[in-house]
Amino acid sequence: MSSEVDACQRCLRRAWLLEHLADRIARIADHRRGFRAEDLLAEPDRDLVAATQRGEVEPTLSVAEATGAAEVAAAVARAGAWAICEHTDDYPSSLRELGDARPRSLICHGDRSLLERLTPTGAVAVVGSRRCSGYGERKAVELGQALAASGLVLVSGMAFGVDAAAHEGALTAGGRTVAVLAGGCDAPYPASNAALYRRIREDGLIVSEMPPRSAPRRWCFPARNRTMAALAGMTIVVQGTARSGSLITARRARELGRDVGAVPGNVDNALSAGTNALIADGAALVRDATDVLDALLGPGTRPPPPLRPALEESLEAALAAVDDGATTADAVAERAGLDGRAVAIALSRLERLGYVTRSPSGTYARTALASDAS
Repeated sequence: MSSEVDACQRCLRRAWLLEHLADRIARIADHRRGFRAEDLLAEPDRDLVAATQRGEVEPTLSVAEATGAAEVAAAVARAGAWAICEHTDDYPSSLRELGDARPRSLICHGDRSLLERLTPTGAVAVVGSRRCSGYGERKAVELGQALAASGLVLVSGMAFGVDAAAHEGALTAGGRTVAVLAGGCDAPYPASNAALYRRIREDGLIVSEMPPRSAPRRWCFPARNRTMAALAGMTIVVQGTARSGSLITARRARELGRDVGAVPGNVDNALSAGTNALIADGAALVRDATDVLDALLGPGTRPPPPLRPALEESLEAALAAVDDGATTADAVAERAGLDGRAVAIALSRLERLGYVTRSPSGTYARTALASDAS
């Protein structure tokens, strides 16, 4: 897609200010107990500058006025991205419910038409622990697949663990997914999710309120969580400890009057402490996509039959090797004719998608799930 900068000058200046003041916001966030970056993001430009720097505010505001919008527009063009703002027709109306803390602009890569589907009945957020267990990863993939196959847009943050698995599930279902990034939309974060980033950029939508080339600071993650919570009609937490950052998204969703759901887990597992607590506090218990559809769209809505997604050539080759009796990565590499890195990626994705299981000793076994090639 060619670069389109439809955002107005005022909103582009706001994006410039966020990046220009980002390190100062970070210092405040790191040293002030109970601070929410969202509180600063709700301030008008002059008050935001005054709250984050010492001395006169006029020099910073003057630079923003003179060059800020042009610098952000040029960065968007260089990145091949596009930008909208709260004054454009396709700005998601659900974001306005954030009030003064709403993102003034969105800088994006991908399918612009997805913006109109980001409604309380059209989108669902799936979030959770970066260090999830195999159970958490599997449930995230299953939810991503079934919800996307049901026509919902899957929103998440492209982080390790649950987020990445949910995006993966949506993509394998041929559905649509939106990644909300804490840094600029022009680079994957974490960098190791580059392949997933490219797939979402090609078949979904990458969204950020920060300009291109912006590095994510710690405060940017809870700030982006408010965007995810607002874009989705329901936020589902798959796995998370009692202090998990994903609970921030759930809390913000509740503050917005959105539905919150959680996947239950072993009460002795710390990774389930956060989700079990959410259920105890009234969140919907989510066993599968049917529970989500009942809560979001009303009882009786049913997901399609279990998905049997087609696999890429390298995944089919690795799966065939496991079918033929290869149980280790080295054996799969030899039989499939793939190098070690390709095999590691293929086996990891096959495990996420439910085609193979990995034992504690590191050996692989086939599940009953059949691919289109089977």
